[in-house]
Amino acid sequence: MHDRVTKRFIGKSQPNAFPAEDRSNQVTHRVDIHVGQQLRIRRVHSNLSQTELGQKVGLSYQQVQKYESGKNRISASMLYDIAGGLNVPVGCFFDGLPQPGSGESATVAPEADERIAYLATAEGRRFVEEMLRLPPKLRTRTLAVIRAIAGDEDKAEED
Repeated sequence: MHDRVTKRFIGKSQPNAFPAEDRSNQVTHRVDIHVGQQLRIRRVHSNLSQTELGQKVGLSYQQVQKYESGKNRISASMLYDIAGGLNVPVGCFFDGLPQPGSGESATVAPEADERIAYLATAEGRRFVEEMLRLPPKLRTRTLAVIRAIAGDEDKAEED
């Protein structure tokens, strides 16, 4: 009898009055994306992996990934801890944003996000390191070759 009563009670119970927040259909705010990009730039500049930064501030690398993508918002206290872990001022994460109330909207160029993502990879960092080892004149020539391979011959000739 107890099982029948339990099933009947569960079947007729009211839905949770406080359902878990579902952000799957919400658009990520541009400021969250910008702050995440700035976080990624500062982390890469500090030569830290997502795992290393996470260890410094008590996060998993997955959470650092979510912050960098803007998928999860960073709380003020966590932003403060992250700034401390990177040895940068908290305000640097907001560099490049218009002043609140100025009427300008925060815009993020999609190609900037792609570039930052590439530079955050091991391959991207190695590419930049190797390019910087070249003398300036050879760097310019190498860039012209890359542009020619990519099909941007007009730009290669302009440089």
